[in-house]
Parts: sequence; structure tokens; C-alpha cells
Amino acid sequence: MILKEGLDKLNIKYDDDIIDKFKIYKDLLIEWNEKINLTAITEENEVYIKHFLDSISCLLSDKIEENAKVIDVGTGAGFPGLPIKMIRKDIKLTLLDSLNKRINFLKEVCDNIGIDDVEFIHSRAEDGGKNPDYRQQFDVVVSRAVANLTVLLEYTTPFLKVGGYMVCLKGPSLDEELKDAKKALEVLNMEFVEDKEFQIPFDDRTKRLLILKKIGDTPKKYPRKAGKPTKQPLK
Repeated sequence: MILKEGLDKLNIKYDDDIIDKFKIYKDLLIEWNEKINLTAITEENEVYIKHFLDSISCLLSDKIEENAKVIDVGTGAGFPGLPIKMIRKDIKLTLLDSLNKRINFLKEVCDNIGIDDVEFIHSRAEDGGKNPDYRQQFDVVVSRAVANLTVLLEYTTPFLKVGGYMVCLKGPSLDEELKDAKKALEVLNMEFVEDKEFQIPFDDRTKRLLILKKIGDTPKKYPRKAGKPTKQPLK
């Protein structure tokens, strides 16, 4: 089974029933994708490789500590947050997305695989980052394929506690994105920690796992109003 082999290749420990749970997730993803746009990837093995193993590769970082409060901002169909939670039951996961239909999908997945301690937030990142219930409340923020790094930093850093980490999956353009994000890193009090280059099992694309640390409070004016981070990125 490709998922099992992939987890073994990544040296990820997992419970015996996890493969069945990921199959349920995959089946629901394909079923719901006919009603709402969740993914362009629907072939079974591709889902296992490009969604599940890709998401789980965030655990190659050692920054997601035991019982960490983790938020996935702009989670979409649950990636990378939910696969991480399925492997690491100890983490306290929050999934945030701007589309309620996607939140409903994620609730159904969690019901069907027996996860009852995930928090769901239906909100734009810009609004959630201003909400005192969520602002600077998390140990780790995870993200995948949401936006370029400059925009992503403004979306995500307001959720992080000082001393917390951003764990972000990126592709080969990361060097350029890091250069462009120099001002955003400075303004938002984030510093570079690590950039791990690796390959997902059964996938020849090179991936980068970027780890950043929050070294000071997010200035009150950030995030700016909805749409501003994209239209006028911090540069």
C-alpha cells in the first residue's frame, strides 16, 4: 500500500488503523469534490502522495512539540493540518478556512474518522488574525499552497505566540520568495530558522520545508483589511 510505504520511507510512526482512516478521508474527498471544488487531484495514489504524504512531511520538522496548539490557516480540504493531526493525535488542531462548505466537509471527515477534538473556524485569515480569541494564541502555524511567502506571512503570523513557529511547505521558488519577503519578515517580527530540502516518496518533485520563528509581537495594524495583503504586499 503506497501510503504505508511512504510513511515508512519518511520514518513516521503511526497507529495500525491509520491507513483505513486515510482511505475514508480519500473517499470523502473524491465524493465531495463532485459537489464543491476541493482539489484537482482525484486519482487514488496521487491523493495519497500529493496530499497526504506531502502534508505529513511537515513532521520532518521538530518544531511541532507534544500537545502543541497548531493552526492551519487557509486549510482548504484540510491540508496540511488534518493529516498531521491524524498521525499526531496529541496536538490541539484548529482549521481555518473562508469557505463554509469546506468547513462542513472537514467536519464530516473528522466525524467519519473519529476525531472529535478539532476546532473549526469559518473566517478569512485577515479577520481571524484580529480576533483576540485567536490572535497570538498558537504554538505553530502550518500552511501549504495558500499564497506567496510575503502575503502568507501577513495571513499567518498574527496567530502565533511569540516564540512560536511557522512550518510551511514550499516549492523550488522559495529562494526568490525569501528574498522578496525580507521586509515582511522584519515588520512582522519573524526570523529564518531552517529550510529543509527533501522529496516526497514516489514523487520526483523537490520540496522545501521552511521554518520561521516569531521573535516579537505582531504590530497591531497587521493583518490589514481583507484583500490588502494580496493587493499591496509588504515590500
